[in-house]
Amino acid sequence: MKSEGSSAAERIEQHGIRTTPVRELIFRAIDGASAPVSSLEIEQILETVDRSSITRTLSLFAEKGLVHLIDDGSGSTKYEACPSPHHHDSSDMHVHFHCRSCGKTVCLPDTPIPAVALPEGYIADSATYLVTGLCPACASK
Repeated sequence: MKSEGSSAAERIEQHGIRTTPVRELIFRAIDGASAPVSSLEIEQILETVDRSSITRTLSLFAEKGLVHLIDDGSGSTKYEACPSPHHHDSSDMHVHFHCRSCGKTVCLPDTPIPAVALPEGYIADSATYLVTGLCPACASK
């Protein structure tokens, strides 16, 4: 889900993270992907970056709100660049679709997460809405 405008270094710095060449590579791999990616997929894309550097960087990116995590039920957390230029906001929350046949997870950014009325005193800071089924390619098999 490619971000518009800012460079990778600018996006990283906007989130209060010091830019390094490895962090830029990892962010570009996430931001340039057509769908949310797992740490294993990032490792395969960036063959020269070791697993521990990827893991530490993903943890930092998530902590600082540069990426958000998607639990699609596959057992492997997926990562996606947050579309907002600074910290999480409502535009970061959207529906995802997970194909139970091929395992691909895609964003549905134009499908808003339904509003949930929380009991008094509860404060939401994130929401996940996952739809599972078959993608067009798997459905036509």
